[in-house]
Amino acid sequence: MLLAIDVGNTTIAFGAFQGKKLKSSWKISTQSVFYKKAIKLPKNIDAAIISSVVPKVTPIIKKMVAQKYKIRPFVLGGNIKAPIKNLYRNPRQVGQDRLVDAVAVKELCGYPAIVIDFGTAITFDVISKKGEYRGGIIVPGIETSLNALSEKAALLPKIKLSPPKGLIGRDTVDSMRSGVFHGFGSLCDGIIAKLKAKYPGAIVIATGGHAALMTKYSKLIRKVDPNLTLHGLRIIYDRSSKER
Repeated sequence: MLLAIDVGNTTIAFGAFQGKKLKSSWKISTQSVFYKKAIKLPKNIDAAIISSVVPKVTPIIKKMVAQKYKIRPFVLGGNIKAPIKNLYRNPRQVGQDRLVDAVAVKELCGYPAIVIDFGTAITFDVISKKGEYRGGIIVPGIETSLNALSEKAALLPKIKLSPPKGLIGRDTVDSMRSGVFHGFGSLCDGIIAKLKAKYPGAIVIATGGHAALMTKYSKLIRKVDPNLTLHGLRIIYDRSSKER
């Protein structure tokens, strides 16, 4: 089986693939890799591929996989590249997860396409009608914004992220929740509308921790795949295997 690992700023996502089928997936806190407690990993893994946007965590994950399975994992941006034309001015600046998402959408959904990834940051990435990675837009993530609000405003509390009771909050906590969910829903729709005007007919797909929640607050996000990045890693590994 193939173990796909997506290292994000907040969480690390794991996926075990048997061929093209995702047999199991799970997440852990990114900070947990620094704890003494060992991270539980599945058996019967004979290959692994890693995408990481946290440089200090990458070698820890590589070592963990190598010791557990006695294999050399593939690392995006290192000993394996994302098979998509990257039109960023400086291609090295693009987060590997964004390229992985682009590869997944191109393969599974078609193009042109707009992929939205809800994480510590929210990224909007565009795949052109030629199948190229054009670039995108980055805004602060939902929890990132909510945490910043409580840190910078003395009278606003730190709250748990959960949907509001309605549009108009009748206490401080619900007002904050309404602002976050309805605000980001409108933000997403505004950006998507501008991108679709530039790329008519573009498919829109969302992924990431808060993607499913946001479908209730966005009129333009309808297709969600929470495991899009893991599937992208599997696709990249499969293509690389055929070329070797």
